[in-house]
Amino acid sequence: MSQAEDLELHDATTPLTAAPKPTLTLDELSPQTLYAKCSALARNLWWSWHPEVTNLFRELDPVRWRQLDHNPIALLAEFTPERLEARAAELVLYSRINQAHRRLKEYLAGKSTWSSINAGVLGSKPVVYFSAEFGIHESVPIYSGGLGVLAGDHVKSASGLGIPLIAVGLFYNQGYFRQQLDIDGYQHEEYLDSRVDLLPLEPAVDPEGQPIVVSVDTRSGPIQAKVWRMAVGRVKLYLLDCDIDGNKPEDRELTSRLYGGDTRTRIRQEMVLGVGGVKAIRAMGIVPGVYHLNEGHSAFATLEAVRGRMERDGYSFDESVRKVARQTVFTTHTPVPAGHDRFDGGLIEEHLGPTRDALGISHEQLMAMGRVEPHNHDEPFCMTVLGLKLSRRANAVSALHGHVSRRMWSSLWPSRVEEEVPIGHITNGVHVPSWLSWQMLQLYDRIFPAGWIRRMGEPDVWQKIYEVDPGELWETHYALKNLLLQFVRRRLARQCRRRGECDEAVETARSVLDPNVLTIGFARRFATYKRAALFLSEIDRLHALVSDPDRPIQIIFAGKAHPADEPGKSLIRKIANLRHDPQMAGRIVFVEDYDINVCRHLIQGVDVWLNNPRRPLEASGTSGQKVVLNGGLNCSILDGWWAEAFDGRNGFAIGRGETHAQDEITDQRDGEALFRVLETEVVPRFYDRDADGLPREWITMMMNSISSLAWRFSAHRMVMDYARTCYVPAAGGVSCDMTNR
Repeated sequence: MSQAEDLELHDATTPLTAAPKPTLTLDELSPQTLYAKCSALARNLWWSWHPEVTNLFRELDPVRWRQLDHNPIALLAEFTPERLEARAAELVLYSRINQAHRRLKEYLAGKSTWSSINAGVLGSKPVVYFSAEFGIHESVPIYSGGLGVLAGDHVKSASGLGIPLIAVGLFYNQGYFRQQLDIDGYQHEEYLDSRVDLLPLEPAVDPEGQPIVVSVDTRSGPIQAKVWRMAVGRVKLYLLDCDIDGNKPEDRELTSRLYGGDTRTRIRQEMVLGVGGVKAIRAMGIVPGVYHLNEGHSAFATLEAVRGRMERDGYSFDESVRKVARQTVFTTHTPVPAGHDRFDGGLIEEHLGPTRDALGISHEQLMAMGRVEPHNHDEPFCMTVLGLKLSRRANAVSALHGHVSRRMWSSLWPSRVEEEVPIGHITNGVHVPSWLSWQMLQLYDRIFPAGWIRRMGEPDVWQKIYEVDPGELWETHYALKNLLLQFVRRRLARQCRRRGECDEAVETARSVLDPNVLTIGFARRFATYKRAALFLSEIDRLHALVSDPDRPIQIIFAGKAHPADEPGKSLIRKIANLRHDPQMAGRIVFVEDYDINVCRHLIQGVDVWLNNPRRPLEASGTSGQKVVLNGGLNCSILDGWWAEAFDGRNGFAIGRGETHAQDEITDQRDGEALFRVLETEVVPRFYDRDADGLPREWITMMMNSISSLAWRFSAHRMVMDYARTCYVPAAGGVSCDMTNR
């Protein structure tokens, strides 16, 4: 096997020291060449899941690296080639820069991938993956939360596996909002314009090298969008941007903000994503073998694909629908009925009218494609219904969510019993290299088999965790916990200064939390069904847990509420103001502006990750899967992924997976169960120490969690499942029972 092939199979995540030291030429030592190599690294987000490369950029200027949201392009913009050369010489970085650059080139050129062996049909029939948001890294703010981060992990694993996949989304120049809490704990939203020149973007071009601009026709006039290209390892991510000359002022703002505006804004965004996205791919000369719709936001893509088949191949509308549906994979993430986009007939006709004309169908025929009851004129058009009707491979994102989805959409197949509704499930997973801490990676590299990262989906690999010295595992976790607390203190002090609080408050913020105290993390979108305030259901018991002199707990909260979600904002205010409670002071904190960076610190450093949604409304959840990789334990309602992950030895369950018809009673029961499991299981196990000061039972549970869950809930496993059960059959490969519809 060649060195390039060996590196490729490692997914380029093994330590850089594994390769032989290069011999440097004079050209390699020139300032311009060195700068060019660093720029090449910065412009492919491959660097974001390679800590060796991340550390290179950090070492150039640690303070500015943090201030610039870990953006290497912005950092390099502050360097001249000569200054970079001087800094590289000072820190002895020449070899590391050259080696990282060579590794990136070898990675991109590598041919020996999982896909080349297991999904070869996709080589000539690539997957086009549509999503309204992509959470690749905090320096590229085109995501809001779980859906986007899941899409980002999907793309990164597709790159690692070598799957021919093209991703399509929207470029939000203001992204999602930056969160600030005022002195009263109320959330305020701030929108900041991104500088395109400081992002890893370049114009997408057609086969003749011309920049691509697509036009999406509506009854009220065309909407135009230029197309940007972003490199994520081997995957190209194309982002449509409506802020161009020729568009109406309101249309130039269409892609300004993620999930902003009214219903009319939403349908126009989804037209650009779906219809515009297919047109952009077509303009590049790409002929997809598979369309993968990540949630209903992009379902209009199917209609443009049908129109294209009719125009290109001369098929009838019905035959084109059948052919496109065979190629289409649809993933639903939403178990809440209100979470599925619906539009009235007027909006559909205004925006889909020209497409309908081209398809040769009536308004009622078009509306029927988005209705559960085709002839119910009072029923609006639902994007999820369109996605389900125009796909032959549909899936939920956990086993329990599969049951919920089949029940929710069973009316679409009235002749089938619920168990036979053709919606399967592929449980979400996380991209291991992106979320695994550098400290834990080093530990695993010493204990696990050589090249273990390429075998991360094999259970035997993770069984090696039992060979780790318990003291070393605990010390590694303790170090990560200290890093988390340092990060939280810095953020809290900054929050206090921004609010104009006194010096005493700032100093207090710098000393909150104790690394020796059981630390619980709760961070996610502050939707009411996620029940962030379940802790407050029995305030006296919470006071007792927090202020216990011998076995206290402390809790770190983070998360955003949608700007229009006043109940969610109220929850944030209630929790943030616990800092004024003398019995909670220094033990319960709220970290502003939850993003990938905050998430990374939390999931790597907490002892326990808390998840207590109202079952069964959490489709999957992935934050707890990230915690597993770093030795933290989950304490969760038996919902989403935890319903199939928990075995009694690898974490803690809140309740027994039961719900009551009345939400109030369910909440009361779950609140009681939460305190019971904390008081009787979590706290005693954490504080039960041996003569060496080690919580032996707790450490064993950490090992059980890593060994039983890390391999099962990785994004590599998830994407391989998609490839085997959806992509390959959709592209004309082998068939699968799950997909026969």
